[in-house]
This record gives sequence, structure tokens and C-alpha cells, in this order.
Amino acid sequence: MKVTALIMAGGRGERFWPKSRQSLPKQFLSLTNDSRTMIQLTVDRIKPLVDIKDVYVATNKKYKALVQEQLPGIPEENILCEPVARNTAPCIGLGAAHVAQKDGDAVMMVLASDSLIKDDALFVQTLKEAVAVAQKEQKIVTMGITPNYPETGYGYIKFDKSQKDGSAFKVDRFVEKPDLETAKKYLSEGGYLWNSGMFVWKASTVLSSIKKFMPDLSAGLEKIQASIGTADYNNVLESVFPTLPSESIDYGVMEKAKDIYTIPGNFGWDDVGSWLAVGRIKGSDQSGSTIEGKVVTVNSSGNVILGGKKLIACVGLKDTVVVDADDALLICAKDACGDIKKVLAALREKGMEEFL
Repeated sequence: MKVTALIMAGGRGERFWPKSRQSLPKQFLSLTNDSRTMIQLTVDRIKPLVDIKDVYVATNKKYKALVQEQLPGIPEENILCEPVARNTAPCIGLGAAHVAQKDGDAVMMVLASDSLIKDDALFVQTLKEAVAVAQKEQKIVTMGITPNYPETGYGYIKFDKSQKDGSAFKVDRFVEKPDLETAKKYLSEGGYLWNSGMFVWKASTVLSSIKKFMPDLSAGLEKIQASIGTADYNNVLESVFPTLPSESIDYGVMEKAKDIYTIPGNFGWDDVGSWLAVGRIKGSDQSGSTIEGKVVTVNSSGNVILGGKKLIACVGLKDTVVVDADDALLICAKDACGDIKKVLAALREKGMEEFL
């Protein structure tokens, strides 16, 4: 059975401002030391399992040229340009419609374009195990991440240790983002995984699940699927896709479906949710700081400082993020990185769109 992959690459990456902009969002940036962008690393990682011709990228239509530039081996028809953002359920449904139309009942991986993995070989092995389970009947497989600290920013997957299919465990339920005490409880009890948002299933499995639990979305997807490969495809996509319900696949399908399995992942997953992730990715010096570029520090510690063309000098600076993007400079307390989106809102209010 053919194995395909859908890479979701439509996000704006606003928490990575000022490097991430509307014209160059996070997934098209290089945040590692090897100069490869995040979406390039995502595709490189799955090459042992998926031929480049069977990789699909769902993105905003204004990023099509970026995808073509950074992933030149992907067929143009596999770049799925969403007219508007409609959350993950329509995005995944659109990908499944294309896979089903082109490759019948192929297995389909769904991966984010902006996650990093430390152990690529173990990641590929875990995906192989997920594919083996997903090929059976109508099973849905989600990749869980074994938690190593009580994270409150992720949803969790509660699994049943007594029910297995190969290396996959039957999912008991999905749990919303917990408070700190609840997260500590999950960690001590065991049987909980972080919800990574990575899935493996047959195209027919996800389409039938959408039809069962999200009939309005399914009706729209059927119209789009019928036009794939015809001269009318772009017109149908432009007219139908904006009318689809904006819903996450977690809420629309995963929380309602029954035959779901999860495989615990121990391959060093990082969702790279903010500038704080750069410290985890690049490592830190003796002062606990991550420093790149022309930077001089005095009596400073625990910082993430990413320089540009100009010299950055820091004195007595602690637990701060500094990012120089030539036309904009971010200075942010580490514990306030979640509020960077508010900066963008303020720029819009002030009419300073050139900095977005």
C-alpha cells in the first residue's frame, strides 16, 4: 500500500516575530545550525518512507512560491493552496481528498511543517509502526509524545495500557491542556502522552470519519474532490473552501471517533512554539544563554540573543529574549514570549503594516 504524507504549512508563526513575517513565516525559516529550513527538515526526515512525488503540502496560496523554492522536488499539483485559513479539519480533509483522488486508498501521514525531531531514525521507525497499524481496517493512529516534565501548554492523550495493536495502545480519551497540578498528576500516574498533532491513517479512514462526524465539511470536500484534475478545480476550490466550517481535527473527529490508537514517541519532539525553543535547539553557554551573531555580554545570564548586522551589547541582562531583524528589534522577557502576538496587534492598530 502506497504511503503518502501531508505537510501542514499554512501557519503564520507570529510568536517568532520579528524574524517571522507575513511574507516569510516560521516554517520557511532556518532555526537550526545546518541552514535547512523547518519545512525542508520535515520533508528530509520522511524520505526513507515517502517518495518526494507522494508528499503534499497544504499552505496559504501566497506561500506557493516559497514551497516551490524550498521543496523543488514536489509536483506543483501536490502544493495545495488554501484560499483562506480554515483550521486543521478542512486542511487535512483537502489533503485526503487529493490523496484519495490520485492514489486511491493510500496511507496518509499528517505532519506539521514547524516541528523539530532530535532522533530522525527513531522517528522513522515509529512512523513505520504507525503505518502498519493504520493499514488495518479503519484504524486511526496518533503519534503521542512521552512527557518528561509537567507541560501545561499541550493537550494530553490518555491511553489504555491493556489494549494494544503492535506497539500502539488504544486511546481512552483526549484531555484538554491541564493546569500545573493536573499535569504533575498525569506525569506521576503514567498512561498519558502529549498530543503532538501528528496522525497516520488511510485516506478513506479520515474521509469516512469526517463524513460521519462533520457532514457539512464532508459535503464541501466531495465537491472539491470531484473537480480535482479538471480545468474547473481552482474555481471550485476558491468558491467552496471558504464556506467550509473552521474546526480543528481534534475537536471535529478525534474526540468523537472510537477506533483510535496511539504510539508513544521518544524521538525528541519539539513543537518550537516560541523563541524559548531556540535555547533547547541550539544549546546554551556556561551562563545559560543562547547567543548568535555579534553579541557582547557583561554580567548577563539565561538569555536568548540572536544578533543581526549590528553589534548587540548587554549588561546585567537576565532571562530575556533579544532578536535583531535589521528593521525591527525584539526585547522580551522570557516569561512573556506568549504575548508577542500582542505586539503584532499593536502594530496593526498603529498602521505599521510594513513591520508585519
